[in-house]
Amino acid sequence: QNTSRAETVASITMLGRLALRGSRLSLFRTKHRLVHHTFRWSSTTATLSEEEKEVMQAPRESDQFDVVIVGAGPSGLSAAIRLKQLSSDLKVCVVEKGAEVGAHILSGAVIEPRALNELIPDWKEKGAPLNTEAKDDRFYFLTESRALRLPTPLTMHNKGNYIVSLSNLCRWLGTQAENLGVEIYPGFSASEVLYHGDGSVKGIATKDLGIGKDGRPKDSFTRGMELHAKVTLFGEGCRGSLTKGLFKKFNLREGVDPQSFGLGIKELWTVPPEQHKLGMVVHTIGWPVNTKVYGGSFMYHLEDNQVAIGYVVGLDYDNPYVNPYREFQRFKHHPLIKSVLEGGTCISYGARAINEGGLQSVPALSFPGGALIGCTAGFLNVPKIKGTHNAMKTGMLAAEAAVDAIKGHAKDDSGVLLADYQSRVQNSWVWEDLKSVRNIRPSFQWGLLPALAYSAIDSYLFWGKAPWTLRMKHADHEALRPAAQCQKIEYPKPDGKISFDLLTNLQRSGTNHEEDQPAHLKVRNMDLARESYEVYGAPESRFCPAGVYEWVDTDTKPRLQINAQNCLHCKTCDIKDRNQNIDYTVPEGGGGPAYVGM
Repeated sequence: QNTSRAETVASITMLGRLALRGSRLSLFRTKHRLVHHTFRWSSTTATLSEEEKEVMQAPRESDQFDVVIVGAGPSGLSAAIRLKQLSSDLKVCVVEKGAEVGAHILSGAVIEPRALNELIPDWKEKGAPLNTEAKDDRFYFLTESRALRLPTPLTMHNKGNYIVSLSNLCRWLGTQAENLGVEIYPGFSASEVLYHGDGSVKGIATKDLGIGKDGRPKDSFTRGMELHAKVTLFGEGCRGSLTKGLFKKFNLREGVDPQSFGLGIKELWTVPPEQHKLGMVVHTIGWPVNTKVYGGSFMYHLEDNQVAIGYVVGLDYDNPYVNPYREFQRFKHHPLIKSVLEGGTCISYGARAINEGGLQSVPALSFPGGALIGCTAGFLNVPKIKGTHNAMKTGMLAAEAAVDAIKGHAKDDSGVLLADYQSRVQNSWVWEDLKSVRNIRPSFQWGLLPALAYSAIDSYLFWGKAPWTLRMKHADHEALRPAAQCQKIEYPKPDGKISFDLLTNLQRSGTNHEEDQPAHLKVRNMDLARESYEVYGAPESRFCPAGVYEWVDTDTKPRLQINAQNCLHCKTCDIKDRNQNIDYTVPEGGGGPAYVGM
């Protein structure tokens, strides 16, 4: 059923406001229960009546665009802006599952403004929130009590870069896009890829609203929207749920290395003025993780006496007793870090998986009707600890390819193929940025000290042009060893001043979901989940930075409880589960974290 554009905009705006209002009301009602962990989500699905089936299978309303973009992150918004810059008549739509643009965006972040300079040359005059220039780079190797300052690696020199809140930058980019006529719909989760009869991508459908946790339609039930387009660009970020399906359908990962991931955990603090060094950028390696675990920290001094601090743990670790959140909490007690945070206040918390595979793990980028942009494909430069510039640039390149391809496409029953998008990326500075560091992250599969030695040789002797390419050997989940073969790790208790228990920190993320809906975290097979518990020591109870997975004792045997209300949408469970038995899917739009300043 087709509707006019005015009706579509009115419908989506109304539903968005309802979703956002419901989300905020639910947060108020459930905050106390969140802290005390008293709820769980049921996976039971009721048998539907014929009337209920008819309601839930009713035709969806639809609208037609030239380009639909999934995700209002740096890549998606850059693509939208570039599309309208090149052709103001194009109908461009962005759907975003967060309650507002930026709500689900989390990064360190020090950004290289190269892509922003190309996209919006007068960004300073337009008030882009790049307020703190990076001034002082420091790189340390930590032991438990000491900090050895090392020469800053070439890739970590940040002259000309800026310390930013990426969530705030995306809010600003969203405003620039809307000023150009882009239609942005926050609070709507893209839950399904639609296809033409010839198999090309037709667009996406947003998630139905108002389904109870028993699977029945509630009085508030509303069918999702179908958004059709000549080109659909997927900018879902790392481990996108729709992108996973596209990988399989179009065999996009054939011939490339497995993607490798890290889990980044971050806090935002305000600290006493005498402990704040505006523009300082600090990175560390070494303690608290052992030399077999790829891990390191960042600490960035922003404006207003704020400090962004975080820890990244590579998800290819083998010991199921590793708890990334608790590694981060004990890391903050190192004298180098504690001296900055002491007397300060933690004001925000969040976590997100990141791509670490680099050039060798980049998939095929285009397929009939669409393309992958930004971190959903994996363009993070790991040694730089930066990916925003590459995400933005790939979005811009996809937009340029889309404008050219749409011009020569007259069919309405087939999606447009961006035939030269891949070559545009490979001929751009993005490819060179990744190629020059392609061997650094894989070398850490040998351990910390051999990798440091190799990285120095690769960077200073070969200048990133070594005549070989190291490979990522396996997917991260394959690295886990049985618990019986590993040593348990004892973590100190949080002190409530520098380190915090998980549920206290979780409140600072603003995360919230409508409680009466089906769980968006799907455990395929409970028998396999029990194997994870019995053989691997329940690693999901440790690698999740939100306390979603909890084994509860019962009279018979332990039962896996899924506290999906806590979810930060980091995707770690989808990545690290040993049996690949957990699928992240999108909840109702507007749910999840509400990051501000992250």
